[in-house]
Amino acid sequence: MTIRVLLVDDQALVRSGFHMIIESSDGIEIVGEAENGAEALELLAKTPVDVVLMDIRMPVMDGVEATRRIVEAGLSARVLVLTTFDADEYVYAALRAGASGFLLKDSRPDELLQAIHSVANGDAVMAPSATRRLLDQVVPLLPAGHGEQKDGRLDVLTDREREVLVEIAKGATNAEISATLYMAEGTVKTHIGRLLAKLHARDRVQLVLIALEVGLIGR
Repeated sequence: MTIRVLLVDDQALVRSGFHMIIESSDGIEIVGEAENGAEALELLAKTPVDVVLMDIRMPVMDGVEATRRIVEAGLSARVLVLTTFDADEYVYAALRAGASGFLLKDSRPDELLQAIHSVANGDAVMAPSATRRLLDQVVPLLPAGHGEQKDGRLDVLTDREREVLVEIAKGATNAEISATLYMAEGTVKTHIGRLLAKLHARDRVQLVLIALEVGLIGR
């Protein structure tokens, strides 16, 4: 199937660059472009879209609010946030709003195309290195006193599943989790599947956010 992509960025030059990269790839097509979140929502109301490449900082309606409205409306389009800085303070808000991951605007063309395919297939796009930088920025900003004892969502987890969740929240890859916890990668994948089901999480991104919210990752 051809992946239908909507480009949302207030800079025409940026849209043009992404357009050239995407149109040169088989299996992906641009079905629309928008200068802000409000225009994106209008297009989504009448155009089938699989993946939205969403800039964060835009006039009229930013990418965070647009992402929130897309998710609340139950639209099938999945959002991949575009950002200039990996420590952009709006990235965390966009992920909480329901984005399936984020990508730096200066990523290589092959990384962009792979990210689009991954998001279209229901996977999250959030490189471990980017996860670590996000944690470095977000954890100090969390309100004092947040912690596991005030949130019962993790009560359904086994000790092993909790250990895996900790490693995911640290930004570890499956291979790194395997080495740290002395288990096969296949077993790691099984635990991740159970975490997604038990915590009603859509993807790996949401697992990281849940771990942050319940205080599993300390300051």
